[in-house]
Amino acid sequence: MPDTNRGVDFDQLYRAHRDDIWRYLRRRAASEPEDLTTEVFLVAWRRRAELPEAPLPYLYGIARKLLANHRRGGARRDALAERAGSHAVPTAPDHAEAFGVRDELARALAALGEADRELILLVAWEGLSVAEAATALGCRSGTAAVRLHRARRRLHAALRGETPALMTALEER
Repeated sequence: MPDTNRGVDFDQLYRAHRDDIWRYLRRRAASEPEDLTTEVFLVAWRRRAELPEAPLPYLYGIARKLLANHRRGGARRDALAERAGSHAVPTAPDHAEAFGVRDELARALAALGEADRELILLVAWEGLSVAEAATALGCRSGTAAVRLHRARRRLHAALRGETPALMTALEER
């Protein structure tokens, strides 16, 4: 049944983007991606009048903010999750594992700052365009493009074993 608010068919929106949001959250929060996915769509439902024509970047933005709130309350939630046990859920294929570079890539990503890592993951893993990633991050497309270029350079340096601090110093020149 179509939603009368701006003609949004929320069931269709959910079916179209639920798996994308779940994978996004699963990659960033090993526990509770189902609950966080539900929260993302609850917020989207409440704000359905604000949904843009291309809602996925907007949903990623909601997920990003919920994930930040989720991390702030981590200790209490982790204890509860441990007591409740975990449920088996299908995982998305790990492309890095398929090429045998998962550990190396994980180390290089960990060497990056949170902002660089998030931007690279939005574009590389979530498949967003630079403009869509900019929407999710709440910045302009041009800003996101420059940040992505620099983040990729730092990632390449980390993969080669160079220190990110050196790359940052070279960029500032």
